Amino acid sequence: MLKHSTRRWLAGLGVAGALVAASASPAAAEEPAVHLGIYMNDTTVAVGSEGKIESPTLYASEPVVVQGLTVRYDYRDLDGKVKVTPEFASECDASETGVLVCQDPFEIGLDDWGSGGLFGVVIKPTAKAVDGDSGDLKVTVSAEGMTPASHTATVKIGEGVDLAGGPEVSLTASPGGGFTAPLVLSNVGETAAKGAVVVFDHDYAIQPGKHYSNCTYEGDQLRTCRFTDEVASGDTLTASVPYVLGKDTYAPGREYGYHNWMTPSEFDDFVGYLGDQGVTIGKPGTDGPLVLAKKSTMKASSFQADVDPSNNWSGMEITVTGKNGADLVAIGDKLTGKAGDVVTATVGVRNNGPASLDFGRSGTPVTKIDVTVPTGTTAVEVPGDCVPMDGDDANWEQAGEPGAKKYRCYPDIFIAAGEEQTVEIGLRVDKVVADATGTVVINAKCECEGFTEDTNPANDSAKILVNATTTGSGDGGQGGGNGDGGSLPITGSSTGLIAGIGALLLVAGAGGYLVARRRRTRFVA
Repeated sequence: MLKHSTRRWLAGLGVAGALVAASASPAAAEEPAVHLGIYMNDTTVAVGSEGKIESPTLYASEPVVVQGLTVRYDYRDLDGKVKVTPEFASECDASETGVLVCQDPFEIGLDDWGSGGLFGVVIKPTAKAVDGDSGDLKVTVSAEGMTPASHTATVKIGEGVDLAGGPEVSLTASPGGGFTAPLVLSNVGETAAKGAVVVFDHDYAIQPGKHYSNCTYEGDQLRTCRFTDEVASGDTLTASVPYVLGKDTYAPGREYGYHNWMTPSEFDDFVGYLGDQGVTIGKPGTDGPLVLAKKSTMKASSFQADVDPSNNWSGMEITVTGKNGADLVAIGDKLTGKAGDVVTATVGVRNNGPASLDFGRSGTPVTKIDVTVPTGTTAVEVPGDCVPMDGDDANWEQAGEPGAKKYRCYPDIFIAAGEEQTVEIGLRVDKVVADATGTVVINAKCECEGFTEDTNPANDSAKILVNATTTGSGDGGQGGGNGDGGSLPITGSSTGLIAGIGALLLVAGAGGYLVARRRRTRFVA
């Protein structure tokens, strides 16, 4: 069983919808059918605007190369209130009123991770549209020899507003220390904004100092705050928000927090997507409400859309003072087997702390783990996060392929203090060799990003022992120098609470980003 350690909780502003797998006809037992899938985000566009650029995310239940990939946009339910046109000149047919059909003449690879950015369209309101209009946009994906799949998104039309965030700020704090940061909302448009919602993208280390009743939280992560009062044209509203740096924050260093403003209607689109994907925005806090200066009593009664999402962002940079490092420890294993047996080596890395390591901003694994296969054995079961080594180079085209003598394995982009991340490699015992030895080396030397300031390099290597004749290092977690008894308790749950919108906010939608591929990790936390 392989577990994903979620580093970012939002899959992209404006990427709302649900993956719908086609109900394929029965296939031959020896070759199961590949199912197509598609989702398209709900979206809100402003009256009189140029609209928004959106694109579906396309899936296949397993990797496949398809011919004649086609997406059909059916917006007849909107009754002429929007027009859907290709983002770029492409092979699209608009001969049927209210329908756009686009096809790619080349072979396209799809998989269950999802492909975004294909068949982008502009959803633009027509002169017939008025505030409060809405309707269905049905999208259907098909390809030669495959059963189509469909999903229905909602398009809403509302007033155009222009929310803006405040300037970024620079702050200083130490691990465990408190600080405050401004939350600023300006209405730089000509129309009053009937409420606003702010979505937070904070590094793991940045924890809330209070839990406000109009904000939502997942564990120690602030996710959203909703404000229902009107923000008049030209107004700027502010609040001072308290935070605490976690005691396990790496120091010295820097931590970053960002936030993005949305209209309530755009946020509702986004929450719909999260619900379809089984992701929560968290639970309301138990303290009093967070209040922005200048309150009024008008409440939202219609849809609104932000006409310039590029200025909705703001953020903070925290310089972390003091010294609080991390000791990564290699995890080896000790195995026993007869000739012909397949034994499983559980190898990886443990963070002995005291600091957690968060590489979410760069999106790179915290460390690299080089595994050398023990003598007399062959790697026959290898997960996709382990890549054969060709000299000092990783051969990504053969990720997960058995038979190599050495692999480079990649853990997550976050490892909490006290957490282990391991991977299982199946080894066939070709010949019984007493004390057959392989190695596990973390913080592997390479021209790549990764953790380089380990406080105890002496435990960065461990052994994989097969048919050992004496007791000693090599069994899980012992070979890397864990004999000092200084390891922290394994929490196993911290990574599941890490929140933010940075790594997956790579897509077009509310902020003009592109749909991101969902990152999966086979490492067990």
